[in-house]
Amino acid sequence: MAHLVGAEGLHLQYPTRVVFDAVTLGVNDGDRIGIVGRNGDGKSSLLGMLAGRIEPSSGRVTRRRGVRIGVLDQSDTLHGDTTVGQTVVGDRAEHEWAGDPKVRDVIAGLVPDIPWHARIGTLSGGQRRRVDLAALLVGQWDVVALDEPTNHLDVEGITWLAGHLRSRWAANAGALLVVTHDRWFLDEVATATWEVHDRVVEPFEGGYAAYVLQRVERDRQAATLEAKRQNLLRKELAWLRRGPPARTSKPKFRMDTAYQLIVDVPPARDRLELSRLAMARMGKDVVDLLDAGVSFAGREVLRGVDWKIAPGERTAVLGANGAGKSTLLGLIAGTTEPTAGRVKRGKTVRLGMLDQQFRELQGIAGDRVRDVLARARTTYVVDGKELTPAQLLERLGFAREHLSARVGELSGGQKRRLQLLLVLLSEPNLMLVDEPSNDVDTDMLAAMEDLFDSWPGTLIVVSHDRYLIERVTDQQYAIFNGRLRHLPGGVDEYLRMSHALRAAPAAVAPKTGSAPGAGRSGAEERAMRKELNAAERKLERVAERIARIHERMAAHDHGDYEGLGRLNEDLRHVEAEQAALEERWLELSELVG
Repeated sequence: MAHLVGAEGLHLQYPTRVVFDAVTLGVNDGDRIGIVGRNGDGKSSLLGMLAGRIEPSSGRVTRRRGVRIGVLDQSDTLHGDTTVGQTVVGDRAEHEWAGDPKVRDVIAGLVPDIPWHARIGTLSGGQRRRVDLAALLVGQWDVVALDEPTNHLDVEGITWLAGHLRSRWAANAGALLVVTHDRWFLDEVATATWEVHDRVVEPFEGGYAAYVLQRVERDRQAATLEAKRQNLLRKELAWLRRGPPARTSKPKFRMDTAYQLIVDVPPARDRLELSRLAMARMGKDVVDLLDAGVSFAGREVLRGVDWKIAPGERTAVLGANGAGKSTLLGLIAGTTEPTAGRVKRGKTVRLGMLDQQFRELQGIAGDRVRDVLARARTTYVVDGKELTPAQLLERLGFAREHLSARVGELSGGQKRRLQLLLVLLSEPNLMLVDEPSNDVDTDMLAAMEDLFDSWPGTLIVVSHDRYLIERVTDQQYAIFNGRLRHLPGGVDEYLRMSHALRAAPAAVAPKTGSAPGAGRSGAEERAMRKELNAAERKLERVAERIARIHERMAAHDHGDYEGLGRLNEDLRHVEAEQAALEERWLELSELVG
């Protein structure tokens, strides 16, 4: 494999600290490298040095002559006066870029909904990020270096990006360097992982799951001082072993040695016990949404939402950016009033909200973290052990030297840790979590998930982080065209339905100038609603049949090829039935309005 980029004896130092000391590494054709580590340990600095954006204090970076390196920064570098089209394809003639299938694929995957002639300055932050990423990916590069590329992307966008990067080069051509906290994305695109910690870069084989295994084994053999983190990672590894079948059906590494590490590790959480505790804390009534809808300035954001939230329920809400997920959380929290239907809340509900804007911290921005903790509860119980607020914050990866900092001076990741701590200490029995993975690293996410495992309450999560969704929730819903839809098939079902909706927009769209339901009689409207409800019930039954077939295939004698063939044929038939039902459900949901 040809050498592309190398680093020898890199030393990077700032006035207050040393970031790297004597780092030597290389990037070759065919490398697909994920870069992980705690926030502030130097991941972006490493990427910057390899790409030539940052000069090391000493040591050197070598690049093969003529090598082309494309970089996506965390910061927004776009010019506000240029158009989307100019930013993505530059001055190339339309027939030139439109005739390139790779360019068309990038545009369709990232910016299909953004007006081509819109000025960059008029776009939202998420739209600007997608344009920036598209402008990079239409180029021809030997090395693509991405710094948090999944920020502002929804589940569909992240899935598309993973597929694009997997197929962008031939197996032994090109190289990928990606800094990300999205662990599902890492497993999809990375064949090697670099952990940045304590001024060094430590290499591991495989993606995130392989990295967890090797890191646990490394810590076990070395008997390091990181016993607490090792226990947490073992729990994470146990979940990986027991997690979705797709994660273990195509392993990137052998799991045999892992089984000995996790043989005595219980499931991530005891669902029955947590549900019992949740009901004891809040009774049977949590929040009921009864045919609820929300409109803003004449635009219907949510409509006909029926959802009885149960004690101990752990649910994720999926949907494209702007679909109404945060509005739905507002309905549940009571900060948004329904314009149709009603919302009924249990009398014993105590709400905790982990939002994107750090509202809980705004009133204490001038206070020192130490003083904030002094006013909090004296203890908090995790896995049967009492922890002080300072110990709990340390468990979340908050350094002790930052206890004397003022809240307003903290970084985004530090604020997220403190925000979660204060929410937990307020003892809510209903917690609403809006994009919890923003501004945090993989270690923080694992620690957060560990706390959620033992928290006895009702949890509603809005997130684009597929790994986190599958890790902490037991069921998923999605918002399509303002309607809330249960997803018995989880994230995969959401992606299939989203694809079906995009593939047949003309079939479901009402005629121009007419309202949904226009020209139909009341009897026809009722018949359609009845068919819609029936389709939902059928979809749930089909998802259960698919799950049973998967269980039978897993338990089947793998030497019985004939029997496995019959099961596989059954699976294809049921999945085809599921796809047809999903398309009909989408069509009906549009027609009934």
